[in-house]
Amino acid sequence: MTIIERLSREHRNIEMLLGVLERELEIFDRAGRPDYEVIRAIISYFEIYPEVYHHPQEDLVFAKLRLRDPAAAARVGDLALEHQKGAERFRRVAQAIDGVLADREILRQNVDHIVREFIEHERHHMMMEDRYFFPAALKALRPEDWSEIESTLTNHDDPLFSEAAEETFDVLRARILQLEEEAEAERR
Repeated sequence: MTIIERLSREHRNIEMLLGVLERELEIFDRAGRPDYEVIRAIISYFEIYPEVYHHPQEDLVFAKLRLRDPAAAARVGDLALEHQKGAERFRRVAQAIDGVLADREILRQNVDHIVREFIEHERHHMMMEDRYFFPAALKALRPEDWSEIESTLTNHDDPLFSEAAEETFDVLRARILQLEEEAEAERR
């Protein structure tokens, strides 16, 4: 599997998590009690995987793109800044959820806004990368660039979507599978 294929697969995995988060938020918005265990597992995932593994890989590819095709890199924009802003939005989500779980006075509409803003920006960011950044990199980078990038990467399987999933994510995996089964049953 190529680096771009792996990054694209990770985007699909992240999209799945955003969908689960969105469904839990809808329950919250109806004054119901969402599955906070699932939400905390999603938060745990976002605290680790994108920042520690996914984004650094994209940053390596982007650095090579900037060398090979500065105009294409300029069209993509400031990827590092986008990742930083995404991390800040995510921290606001984690703080809002912590506030809800600690029974702090926090308006539901504020929590909704913070979480929806995160989801919307993540989707927009991944769409930009999938449509512009990845194709530009595939077109501009040379085989030796890919080899160099590959040689600097350590092999870290996604803790949620690999065979060796960490226990922290078992609940989330079960919930995702349950939601998929429910959606499949609705389509029948």
